[in-house]
Amino acid sequence: MAKRSPLVCQNLENISRDALEKYQHIIRQYVRRRNGVYALYRRGKLHYVGLASNLRSRLGHHLRDRHQDSWDRFSVYLTIGDAHLKELEDYGVRPQHSTS
Repeated sequence: MAKRSPLVCQNLENISRDALEKYQHIIRQYVRRRNGVYALYRRGKLHYVGLASNLRSRLGHHLRDRHQDSWDRFSVYLTIGDAHLKELEDYGVRPQHSTS
């Protein structure tokens, strides 16, 4: 059986919204031109999951969009290329709101 490459190659977990706002240039540089999955949390509970081919843009967007006041922490999981995003979609990981 051929060895499969991992879906996630790097990640940032449980980062506060305040840190993103204060150190946006550092965090956005880290995810620059990267694909992946991100999760927004509110008070320790999952609020929103999204897939992005440009995480830098999506994170900045969520500081200003309809979710801007709905989350206080986030995580990002970087993938290698778009192919992994399609695989994650095929496994049922799609943007959604939490039910809680």
